[in-house]
Amino acid sequence: MKGGARLSRLFEPGRIGGLETRNRIVMAPMGTNLGEEDGLAGKRIWRYYEERAHGGVGLVIVEVAAIAHPAGAAIPRQLGISDDRFLPGLEELARRIHRHGAKAAIQLQHAGKIATRDIAAGRPLLVPSLVPEAGAGMADLTSGEVERLVANLTAPGARLHYRELDVGEIGGLVASFAEAAERARRAGFDGVEIHAGHGYVISAFLSRATNRRTDAYGGSAENRARLLAEVIRAAKERAGGDFPVWCRLDAREYRIEDGITLAESCATARLAEAAGADAIHVSAYGNPYSGIAFTEAPLVHAPGGFLPFAAEIKRHVQVPVIAVGRITPYEGERTLAAGRADFIAMGRPLLADPNLPRKLAEGRRADIRPCVYCYTCVGKIFVNESVVCAVNPATGREEEFEIALTPTPKNVLIAGGGPAGMEAARVAALRGHRVTLCEKGHRLGGTLMLASLLWEPHGDLLRHLETQVRRLSIALRFGQAVTPELVAELRPDVILVAVGARHEMHAIPGIERANVIAADDLRVLLTGGRGEAAAAKFPAWQRALLAIARALGVFDRPALIRSFSRRWMPLGRRVAIVGGGLVGVELAQFLAERGREVTVLEEGEWLAPEMAIPRRWRCLHELRERGVALRTGVGVEAITDDGVAIVGRDGKKETIAAGHVILATAASPDSRLADALRAQGAEVRLLGDCAEIRYLEGAIADGARAVLAL
Repeated sequence: MKGGARLSRLFEPGRIGGLETRNRIVMAPMGTNLGEEDGLAGKRIWRYYEERAHGGVGLVIVEVAAIAHPAGAAIPRQLGISDDRFLPGLEELARRIHRHGAKAAIQLQHAGKIATRDIAAGRPLLVPSLVPEAGAGMADLTSGEVERLVANLTAPGARLHYRELDVGEIGGLVASFAEAAERARRAGFDGVEIHAGHGYVISAFLSRATNRRTDAYGGSAENRARLLAEVIRAAKERAGGDFPVWCRLDAREYRIEDGITLAESCATARLAEAAGADAIHVSAYGNPYSGIAFTEAPLVHAPGGFLPFAAEIKRHVQVPVIAVGRITPYEGERTLAAGRADFIAMGRPLLADPNLPRKLAEGRRADIRPCVYCYTCVGKIFVNESVVCAVNPATGREEEFEIALTPTPKNVLIAGGGPAGMEAARVAALRGHRVTLCEKGHRLGGTLMLASLLWEPHGDLLRHLETQVRRLSIALRFGQAVTPELVAELRPDVILVAVGARHEMHAIPGIERANVIAADDLRVLLTGGRGEAAAAKFPAWQRALLAIARALGVFDRPALIRSFSRRWMPLGRRVAIVGGGLVGVELAQFLAERGREVTVLEEGEWLAPEMAIPRRWRCLHELRERGVALRTGVGVEAITDDGVAIVGRDGKKETIAAGHVILATAASPDSRLADALRAQGAEVRLLGDCAEIRYLEGAIADGARAVLAL
């Protein structure tokens, strides 16, 4: 295969028991809420997994299926596997995965104390021991998010109560897992993964934090692993000894007193192997009541964060080890080559680009749409919605966003080279339309350029979109605004306007001062634009330094700008940011990392409500750790020589000391160009923030959807 030499180990065939895979790339199981409300597998989930199988993975591990559905389910549209009525949908799912050469496994689960569907129905939560719970953490959530997050608690008949499993019930649980494994085999799956992590019922037995039993299922590591061992043995016996059964374990529990340790997980892995497990899938878990813990595990933020765990467990077992946790293909290749794991599981990257394995095998690395680790996918599950991806609108909506050649090519003119405009141009060209993309600036990217400075993974997305636009048959015009004269020249059939939002200066006394900078002007300066109005506020020597950096090409690459800005930036030591939305919070993080003392001033009650919940939790936690002052419910009265004069909800006035003040207040949709073009009789459609402020996810989805509707 072209490009295979560099990734030779990743594309070697693999084996788990009697299951043989075409390569060692595994689609990690991730809850999607794409099943039907009755637990059946339907068209949406069939198409979702089929797309990943078609993309070239060796093994698809289908997300958690409830072994006692609806009991033990953790999300509203979770798959069931507890009855033969689920078989037709599961059979079709397995067939669709097999159709494209991938092997299919399904993850078996009982959520135990995390079974939110049991709460909603008033059923008891099954636990090994009655241990006091800390209570759900609601910090940094909006009222709407809290309402959706606790919907299970407020449903008619809902009740939150726990029941300690007796020995007879444990036997019933083991039998349910075994029956589910046998049913999975009848459905056509090639293996099952027993979920023994992430706070679910088996992991609750494994952890000293939640297992205080004094019988044969508590106390020693062997006793706490007894349930897992019994489940594995029963599943192998019921489904057939040749049917692959393996388990997912937490190598560590973060920020949990008496939580699972790596040494304990190694012992558990040995016991699982002795019970007949054909592989060990190594994950981790974090305190569910701590936002920052959730982005340590199970949704790891640190690149390759769980790789050391997989390597250590591999030292203790003879069966294959599956590594997971934000692993790049190239780090995965090194891991396999060094013998630190046998398979590499990927989750979020395969949501961003289902064809990642195929593109790697064909040597098309630049064509891979990158995950930007924004947590949008998981954030939707938090509030009981179906999975989406900020950079791939087709995720979970494969039929809606299917790209096919059009029988009626049109002349398409696009105004604006930001993410909405670039995605529209890409999809339009792939569909066979004639495309002209006009960008009034000197480069593509728009607000994504600033976003790539503030959040490094956005730079990968910017490079990807720009590469695709330049490779396709798209006429690019830089320094060109869309005008009536241009429309008359090109005579487009349709004009797609994607010029972004409108940023209006608020009437704050002192706003005209030299130390006040609009966030949009700062974006222009930091990305190498001329920005004469903003530049005029800085001394001549600073303007000269910016000009030199521009001439040296520093501003051509976000990585260079980030490096340059760590050494010098035209801002004082103390900075106040007026506006605590996504832009204000990301700017605060960017500046705090560069040694500035930052205060964020937000008039409303919440900070960065546009961010996906997990990312917001992490970002705000890190800001507080860096000493950034986050002030909500404050009004800005004036900007003075000393800083920013504010008034709190209680009427108390004070001045926040600041050498520079950055205005990052909310933007508004900008339909001025579209209105003017429509007045001349043109067919016009608005995309992205100029239609509605929905940031990256909305911009890219708008760009694709508008073209697919042509």
